[in-house]
Amino acid sequence: MKPGHIRVTIIILVLVFGLVGYYSYLTGRARESGKDPEMTPVEKVLSRNLSADYPPTPKEVMKYYNDIMLCYYRDDVTDDEIDSLGVRARDLFDPDLQAINEVGTYLVRLHSDINAYRESGRKITNSAVASAANVDYYERDGFSFARLLCSYNVSENGNSYTLRLVYLLRKDPSDKRWKIYGWDLMENVDLNGDGKPEGSQDASSAEEAVK
Repeated sequence: MKPGHIRVTIIILVLVFGLVGYYSYLTGRARESGKDPEMTPVEKVLSRNLSADYPPTPKEVMKYYNDIMLCYYRDDVTDDEIDSLGVRARDLFDPDLQAINEVGTYLVRLHSDINAYRESGRKITNSAVASAANVDYYERDGFSFARLLCSYNVSENGNSYTLRLVYLLRKDPSDKRWKIYGWDLMENVDLNGDGKPEGSQDASSAEEAVK
């Protein structure tokens, strides 16, 4: 092959490889731009369809409820998102608890609670739910109840401490779903007793029980 032909061949190969590389770059960018944007923690929580994917156990109900609570204290959460989160939390309540927490009043108190936490420099940073083996099940007055402990890490002006709440859930006879019936501070609950429910909490959120 003549030298001139060799140069022409090299130039053609360079151009071909360059075009292939540029096409791959454009294809990659198109693929990236076509991806759904990553959801925020708030969007992930709200994306759950409770009608089709309701938490199946008391522990899973509380894990989801705590995920909602943690979203309340995110720096980027909006007032509209807090409203949506509050409505979602209320969907986990037993009908008796919902009856004493009408939606509008409940959301007003929820915003008040969150604002009070922010003004005092408090923030719930983490949560933990007792293991499934430590859920206390029992029957009372024709209903099935479950009692379990949740722990919350709270930071306040550079300090941190742990709060422990005992939650009571009742299985709804109509749809067999576990719903939050009430809660109280662990020190107020006789964990060795028979777990007889004392009634639902009239509170906008678990934070109100620990003020």
